[in-house]
Amino acid sequence: MSREARLERLLEFLNRSPTPWHAVSAMAERLDAAGFRRLDESQAWEVSPGERLYVTRNGSSIVALQLPHDGLEALRMIGAHTDSPGLRLKPNAAQLSAGWLQLGVELYGGALLAPWFDRDLGLAGRVHVRHPDGRIEGVLLQVDRPIAIIPSLAIHLDREVNNGRPINAQTQMPPVFLQGGDKADLQRLLLEWLEEQNGTVGAEILDFELALYDVQPPALVGVGRELVASARLDNLLSCFIGLEALLESDGSQGVVLVANDHEEVGSASACGAQGPFLGDVLRRVNAQLGEPGDEGFIRLIQASRMISCDNAHALHPNFTDKHDAAHGPALNGGPVIKVNANQRYATNSATAALFRDLCREAEVPVQTFVTRADMGCGSTIGPITATELGVPTLDVGVPQWAMHSIRETAGSRDVEYLTRALVAFANRPRLA
Repeated sequence: MSREARLERLLEFLNRSPTPWHAVSAMAERLDAAGFRRLDESQAWEVSPGERLYVTRNGSSIVALQLPHDGLEALRMIGAHTDSPGLRLKPNAAQLSAGWLQLGVELYGGALLAPWFDRDLGLAGRVHVRHPDGRIEGVLLQVDRPIAIIPSLAIHLDREVNNGRPINAQTQMPPVFLQGGDKADLQRLLLEWLEEQNGTVGAEILDFELALYDVQPPALVGVGRELVASARLDNLLSCFIGLEALLESDGSQGVVLVANDHEEVGSASACGAQGPFLGDVLRRVNAQLGEPGDEGFIRLIQASRMISCDNAHALHPNFTDKHDAAHGPALNGGPVIKVNANQRYATNSATAALFRDLCREAEVPVQTFVTRADMGCGSTIGPITATELGVPTLDVGVPQWAMHSIRETAGSRDVEYLTRALVAFANRPRLA
């Protein structure tokens, strides 16, 4: 499989995934094409050894499984998350100011706000409608052309802007949307777009979860195309790499890919890593193929391993002092093992040793990140999943710049590196 072909698939996936619902839809489409069978959580399951299955929850989280042919003894789990920081529309989003219809927004997660100004913004998400026959349905919407913008204030009117000032999300972030528009125009336009994209003639909008997003497409950047620049690399890049590894696994072992929603806001939801989604799926599968009862499930989990994949902070050439001198991962230097003594990452020496050995086997370079001792450390689904399930876990990620910006940057060679390491993990006969 060529590196260039993989990168083209990545760019297509990023372009099709402006929201978690779109990302899960795109992943499910690839799983369907690869022969995976979709399960419904509300129905009884019948699963067989060697089957390839997947299940979604809330349309924004997904668990996909390659079941082993010879007994459910240990699982190789790969974790990621589908959500990214950004601007979500408020329920009563339409507001008027100075002759403009604007959109009231709410911050989702820890978004870096300054880069949102003067960008071409589209609109995407999930809308629930009532059809004329009374049927209620959730449909995806993606307005992939620039329909809104958040204009900067001219420097002549704010001479201190380059000296740094706080940004007020309530008063300074609502984008302009339609000149001379009225509040009713938002509802009208949403209905028109829904009819155009989904054929929902005569439908009534009941509710929505919509987000603004940058319509500038992802790109390979640099003289040697060394970089991937795109929105939502944190953490759609890990979702893509995990899916690639699952599809390239040889099917000899039990492999699980889980991509949870709501990581950027704490993971505490029915479909987040702190919720029961992954545990529910694994218990139902174990009840049919593994040793029954709590005893059998605990034995399965303790024999399994989880690699939580979420991007790491790469050494920034303009801000080298923001890293510990011995722990500054380089773009295109290979996947990064993320370590934190206070358990903000789930890595320990045993799980790190496993990953280093996998990288050796796959001929992949490997790096380590530890935050400076005088700075706070972020977290991800790794410690949460380890806490909920008890599965031995480590946190790794592709190094990137500009985390939580509207446009982030990663190394194009690192996509291949981490994929190869995860394929080696998926195919490894023994985990300990």
